[in-house]
Amino acid sequence: QVQLVESGGGLVQAGGSLRLSCAASGRSFSETAMGWFRQAPGKEREFVAGISRAGEIYYSDSVKGRFTISRDNAKKTLSLQMSRLKPDDRAVYYCAQAARIAFFASRDYLANQNGYAAWGQGTQVTVSS
Repeated sequence: QVQLVESGGGLVQAGGSLRLSCAASGRSFSETAMGWFRQAPGKEREFVAGISRAGEIYYSDSVKGRFTISRDNAKKTLSLQMSRLKPDDRAVYYCAQAARIAFFASRDYLANQNGYAAWGQGTQVTVSS
C-alpha cells in the first residue's frame, strides 16, 4: 500500500520562494514516474511538473523557469522548489505517483492526471500580493 504525504505549504509573498516535499512509502516509488499537480478554488486540477524514473522532466508552461522538480529514490521523496511565486500559483498542491512501471515517460503521459494511481492529501500554497 503506497502512501504519499505532502508538506511545505504555507503563505508567501509574491516573488518569494517555497519548497514542497512529498514523502512516499512502498518499494514502488523508484519504479514509476512522479508528478505535482495543483488545484485552485473553483478550478480543475492541473499539471504542474513531472519526472520519470530516468530523470526526464517536464513542466507546464505556466511554471517553467520558476519551478524545479526533483526526486530522491533512496529517501523516497519528491520535491518541488518554487521561486518567483505569483498570485496565480495559489492552490492546493498534490503529489502523485504514476500507475505505469517504466523507466521513461513522455510529456503527455506525465501531464495526464489519469495516468496516476496514488495521490497525497495536498498542501496549501497561498501567495499574497
